[in-house]
Formats: sequence, structure tokens, C-alpha cells
Amino acid sequence: MELHLQFGYGMMQHCRHLLTEWGGGTVVLSPRDLNGGQLQSLADDLTRIEGGKVLLDPQFYLPHADHERLCSHDFWPEDFASGSFFEGREMAALIRKLVELNSSLGTEAVILPGMLATEVGNLWLAHHQAFLSTARDLAGDKPLMSTLALDADTTRNREQVTELLDSVTKWGADGYYIVCEHPKGEYLVEDPIWLGNILDLTAGLRLSGAHVVLGYCNHQMLAAHVAGANAICSGTWMNVRSFPPDKFRNEYDEEVRRRATWFYCPQALSEYKVPFLDVAHQQGVLELMKPSPELDGGYLDKLFSGIQPSTVKPSEQTAFRHYLHALRAQARSLDSAPGYDEAKAAQDQMLAGADDLLGTLASNGVRGANRDFGECIEVNQAALTVLDTLRGPVLRRRWSDL
Repeated sequence: MELHLQFGYGMMQHCRHLLTEWGGGTVVLSPRDLNGGQLQSLADDLTRIEGGKVLLDPQFYLPHADHERLCSHDFWPEDFASGSFFEGREMAALIRKLVELNSSLGTEAVILPGMLATEVGNLWLAHHQAFLSTARDLAGDKPLMSTLALDADTTRNREQVTELLDSVTKWGADGYYIVCEHPKGEYLVEDPIWLGNILDLTAGLRLSGAHVVLGYCNHQMLAAHVAGANAICSGTWMNVRSFPPDKFRNEYDEEVRRRATWFYCPQALSEYKVPFLDVAHQQGVLELMKPSPELDGGYLDKLFSGIQPSTVKPSEQTAFRHYLHALRAQARSLDSAPGYDEAKAAQDQMLAGADDLLGTLASNGVRGANRDFGECIEVNQAALTVLDTLRGPVLRRRWSDL
């Protein structure tokens, strides 16, 4: 499973640096965070890096969105009326402009517009099928990825997810770009039904022969490997590691205003502020939090040099790059599993190891507040058990085909 970089605020240099360090990779560009000239310039820079690739998320989740930069792009419709828009020329114009923009940017595939579903009904399905059929006439040979954007209640509704799968697997899109709102705005989601339904949706689409990319993810979505996901996408700030629909409105309060620096401990699946790294140092357990070299990439060497971490004055840039480097390494390491049973066993082992370490850290006063994975260990275990019940036998038979 690959990690794609989900572009967000202030990520241009991060993307250039990481793709250069990694010898390639994919960035999902954001028209909300880049104007037209920046989109083109960054895409040109990234595709000039050996192995560098780009995709474009059109971010049409809220057609009535009023975010100034997002709505300033040429593809964004000047007026949207849900009924007449799909009956007239406006929808075809949107798709044509998006196809042209994707061609100019040199994207690997066209991610089609997707409106946030508060209910998967016949009209919503018809509109998204219309996006796909219109694009087939305009995009030539470029692969087409339908966007499936679901609000939190829809994601956790079993009947809605089943109806969605039954319908979209008949469309024959080359791929699907899935984005799901987190319930109650949680960063790490404590609802196993929500997570289990995403895994089932992913597995169902993969078993239909489609490419599946999960957008706006954090490390909790490493579980998607067991469902056969091709890639997860993540970025720097929390609003590109989860999916808050309100970020596409003008009044959204940018997270950068309340910034704090967090450091990811991949073996604990948790993040910690520097004062708690100091606690770990004082309690003699900091070494247990040190990532292996392949998971760190050298970004955190100074934090684990034997002195009190806060005296190192670690930077936000270092924390972000370490998180993304570690998450990519974790995602790619899962691909060594030769079969479904081994893939599930790798997740079980990862969760059990994190649980053990979190217990030791907590007993020494080292906690990660809302980024501590302790409450999610059982959530992920339950979601994987649900997936195993629903899809285990067929995933086991067809793993080599995914």
C-alpha cells in the first residue's frame, strides 16, 4: 500500500523535499490551497522529480462552497442549481475544464467531482454516474476515478454503504477516491462500525477490479491494507489527516492559528507533545519511543541523543516530515504480506505491540491526549474482525489478484 501526500496549507516545500528524498511518490493537489499558477508550478516541479506524480482533487464536495481561492478556479461553476446543473451544459463544462486542467498538470488519472453524501439516494447516484459517463467522452485514455464522499452518518450506515457498493461496482470506473467525514470531528475515530464500513467499501471496490485511494487519512487507516487499498493519503495538519467538510467554506478557522508540535511514535501509533517526551526521558522510557531507522529517516536523531528533548528545540517541519516518512514506511512494509491471513496477522501484531508500549508509557506518565491510540486499539481490532466476517473468505482466495 502506498502513501500519497494530501496537499494542504504550507506543504509545497514539504512535497518537493519528500519526493526527492523518497525517489518519487504521488501528491494529491488541492485547489483550495493553491491558485491556478501555483497548481501548475508545483505540478511541474513534482513531475520533474524522478518518479514524481500528481493527482488533482477537485474538491467539489460542497457545490455551494464559498471558499474564495477554491471558487476562483476556472473549472468551478459560476452558479449551481442541483436540478438544472445536471440537465444543461454546465455539468459538461465543469468536466471539460477539469479534464483540460488535469492534462495541463500532467496528472496520472482524473479524479472526478464528488458531492458530499448525507444520504446515498437515487439522485446522488445518478449525478455521480453522470460525471463518469460525461468524462468518458472527454478524457480520452486517461484513467477516471469517481469520488465517493460520505458524511459521518452515511459512512456508519450499513444499508447505505451496501447500496453504494451495489450501484457503483456497476459503473466500471477505473478507480475510486474515497473521503469520509470523521464522526464528531474526531481525529482518531472511536467508532468500529464507521471504520469497518470503510474497510468493507474498500474491499468491495477492490474485488470488483477497481483501484482504490483513501483520501484525508491518518495512521489509523493503515488498517485499509487488509481490505486491499492501493493507497492512503495524508499530510501535515489535522485537516488533511481527516476530512472536515467545513474547511471548504470561508468561515473555516484555519488550524495553523492554534498550532502545536506533535511527534509521531510509529510503534505506539500515537503522537506526543515535547513536554511528554521530557517526561519519558526523565522516567527512563524515551528509548522505547525511538523509531527504527527505516521509520525515522534521520529526522528525530537529535530527540533521542540522550539529552532532554525540549533542549533540542525540535521544529514543526521536522515533526511533519518524520510523520509522513514513517507513515509511508509503515504502509509500504505491509506489502510484504504474501496473503490475506498474513496481512491481517501483521495488523494484529502492530496493534498488540502498540497496546503493550502504550501501557508502559501510560504507567510512566507519558500520554498523547487526543492523539493517543489507546482508545483505538480495540476499535481497529473490532473493525478488522467485522471485515474478516464479511470479506475474509473471498479476500483470502483472491489476494494475489488485488
